[in-house]
Amino acid sequence: MSKYKVCVYAICKNEEKFVKQWVASMSEADEIVVLDTGSTDNTVEELKNAGVKVYQKIFDPWRFDHARNCSLDLVDKNADICVCTDLDERFEKGWREKLENAWQPDTRRARYRYTWNFNDDGSEGCVFWLDKIHSRKGFVWENPVHEVLAYQDSTPCNTVFAEGIQLNHYADVTKSRAQYLPLLELAVNENPHNDRNVHYLGREYMFKGMWDKCIETLTHHLSMPEAVWKDERCASMRFIARAYNAKGDRQSAKCWYYKAVAEAPYLREPYVELALMLYDDENWYGVLYFINQALQISERPKTYINDASAWGSRPYDLASLGYYYTGDYDNALKAVEKAIELSPRNTRLADNKKIIINKLNGKKGNKKEQVV
Repeated sequence: MSKYKVCVYAICKNEEKFVKQWVASMSEADEIVVLDTGSTDNTVEELKNAGVKVYQKIFDPWRFDHARNCSLDLVDKNADICVCTDLDERFEKGWREKLENAWQPDTRRARYRYTWNFNDDGSEGCVFWLDKIHSRKGFVWENPVHEVLAYQDSTPCNTVFAEGIQLNHYADVTKSRAQYLPLLELAVNENPHNDRNVHYLGREYMFKGMWDKCIETLTHHLSMPEAVWKDERCASMRFIARAYNAKGDRQSAKCWYYKAVAEAPYLREPYVELALMLYDDENWYGVLYFINQALQISERPKTYINDASAWGSRPYDLASLGYYYTGDYDNALKAVEKAIELSPRNTRLADNKKIIINKLNGKKGNKKEQVV
């Protein structure tokens, strides 16, 4: 017997290829409601055939928060728990039971594990804890893009961690991100004191290769009195470093990486990115120092501020190279084996392992044969 009425709601446009698997994974809910925002393919028909309640509305100009709020308005007023997902996302089985076990009468929001992307070998990429499960009343979506749920009720917003729930994202890489930049610029214009949106705007300039805009915007982010979350500040510093590196100013890039390390020494990412720069300089002792600092951090953050490469094979790969070029072949072998364990399809790592084993066995091999 279910303790709560659970409703899944979503917005969509031209996502017919995701419908069947999405509906199947959401079917543990009591109701599924979708707002279609202008599909020209068979998305609407596929959803209706699957028993989903479908509504249609065009938004011009487009903004995500307006569409999300409209879709939330379609949810039954008597629902206890609202679950917002997108059609390119799928829950693993058993999520409803885990949610009800975690939810309490005074709960207003739930956080759950979310895999935003997967690596080419099928391993998890960026992983963090999402919080788009919420009570029916008291919430509204804000921001034209990278929209967030804002709580507007007078009662405490009690949040639970719903352990065991896993939502996976299988993004359609063919879809354009062109609208993100103008919507982020709009978001910052609407609320220039929102440090989160300023950070996202600077990051978007980085994605677009607009290096000077990236540096200018993220430097401004760091100067904002509202920008106090160290994890995000560290990310801004890393992105500034990337921009300087792309401009060919490696000294400034290193300085910003050192600042990022100092800002959030409990995060792996700045250590790994700095080690990667030192790898380019063939500064092997520097590589080993910063990678070993990174590897002492064993708990992956639950926030979105984490980089998949820092939690995959890269740290062990860099460690192996550092050990190899400083003559420590035993540790080089251990590190490359750990890297291969995390990236079993990587042929470069397999080749490096053979070279290291040859060194350990005293085989001279080809003079040009070096790990890379």
